[in-house]
Amino acid sequence: MNKWIVAITVMLPTLIEIIDTTVVNVSLDHIRGSLSAGIDESTWTITSYLVSNAIVIPMTGWLSRFFGRKRYLIFSIFLFTFSSFMCGSSWNLRSLVFFRVLQGMGGGALQPISQAILLETFPSRQRGMAMAIFGIGVMFGPILGPLVGGWITDNWSWHWIFFINVPIGFISILMVLLFIVNPPYMEQRKMKIDYWGLFLMMIGLGCLQIVLDKGQREDWFSSQLIIYLSFISVSSLILFVMVELSSENPVVNLRAFKNISFSTGNIIMFFVFFCVFGSTVLLPVYLQTLMGYTSFLAGLALGPGAIFTMLSMPIVGVLVNWINPKAILAFGVATAAYSFHLMAQFNLSADFYAVSWPRIVMGIGVGFFFIPLNTLTMSGIKKEGMGNATAIFNLTRNLGGSFGVAFITTMLARRAQFHQARLVEHLTPFSRNLQQALPQLSDILSGRGFTLSFPNQGSLGVIQRELLRQASMLSFNDAFYVLSLMTMLVFFLVPFMKKSKEPTPVSGMSE
Repeated sequence: MNKWIVAITVMLPTLIEIIDTTVVNVSLDHIRGSLSAGIDESTWTITSYLVSNAIVIPMTGWLSRFFGRKRYLIFSIFLFTFSSFMCGSSWNLRSLVFFRVLQGMGGGALQPISQAILLETFPSRQRGMAMAIFGIGVMFGPILGPLVGGWITDNWSWHWIFFINVPIGFISILMVLLFIVNPPYMEQRKMKIDYWGLFLMMIGLGCLQIVLDKGQREDWFSSQLIIYLSFISVSSLILFVMVELSSENPVVNLRAFKNISFSTGNIIMFFVFFCVFGSTVLLPVYLQTLMGYTSFLAGLALGPGAIFTMLSMPIVGVLVNWINPKAILAFGVATAAYSFHLMAQFNLSADFYAVSWPRIVMGIGVGFFFIPLNTLTMSGIKKEGMGNATAIFNLTRNLGGSFGVAFITTMLARRAQFHQARLVEHLTPFSRNLQQALPQLSDILSGRGFTLSFPNQGSLGVIQRELLRQASMLSFNDAFYVLSLMTMLVFFLVPFMKKSKEPTPVSGMSE
């Protein structure tokens, strides 16, 4: 079978699944109004998808062996397609949340399976190109999701952000039936079901995802709910690790971490995507709240980064066959760290170019980082263990993004409060700078048609608003500096990666 037809077949449903992870965000207000829901209630349409998605991803390798990979892939696409139609047809918020859970269950398997199939289909010398194809979908989907969701919602209705998946889903099922063939080691087989592993993993990851999604909104450990969920999550995941290491047929084969490159690659992936996803949250907020950009203009400012990622990945896919992948990976990590350093220089006078350039640098860095990391991480994994390995790797990437978003939103709020308190210290009635500024502001306001005396509430109000803007700007600078530092620290893990000439079997995997 032509490898390029196989690549298109597996990436088509994967791309729409990745887009659906973020497409609802921009339509949330429309959904809330249409279904008469509160703000906190409506966010469950996002959380429910993320929770079910996070639970299914690590199970993908086991489920593929249990049901047969091709059969399970078709079922996943069908479930995703059917639940998409039902999401668009939802009659109230509860029904929408329920079908979003089903949609997450169907979509969770698509990324690991598509990555595993690509790595198996392309020969080892072309795995860089295979990961370029996969990387374009993974990186471009989160950028495309909000843009597509916003346009569809504005021009049609929020229902169509789900309905549009239906024809693509059916085309994908037809292509899988025609072009995907199971290798012998991925045919359906009888296995003992690891009930305790399944139960502990679902509870642990489900509670963890809710904590990360709701933590900042609930003020973290000031909330009894967050404390209880955190305790349940940590204890369940510890027990899960113990159960899986002692099980003959584990849901997730953790013995893959015996491979040093695989373990190091997962750590690097976690922290780099921690920073990348954190920055994707910071930038739109900075542009829209402080710089006055509309959603569309913010998308235009961020778009060049995704374009340069797409342009760089095919180039890197070829380079990994000629240059040591570790050198390319080191360059990608350093470039991403430098892009965050550039973002830390943002101010309230930054123009469109000043905002777009760091995103372009980051897009190049991500392109040079993603492919060699995937290649090095999976180089020591045999084909029959690839499904398990890609499931763990995709879970690590998603968890890194979830932790990054939770951390960065919390840091932004806390540092804004810190800078506000420090700036207010200098705004006392006896401050010479304040005494000099108030008459100037009074003159400015008077020139706009206001008759004001000095001192006056109007001038103080202008100063207060400016103080809040400056405090917020400083908090953004702090957050980007932290992301830059974290990414640079990851740089020192690169030497631990090594490319195996011959993949070694993972103990405990069925041969």
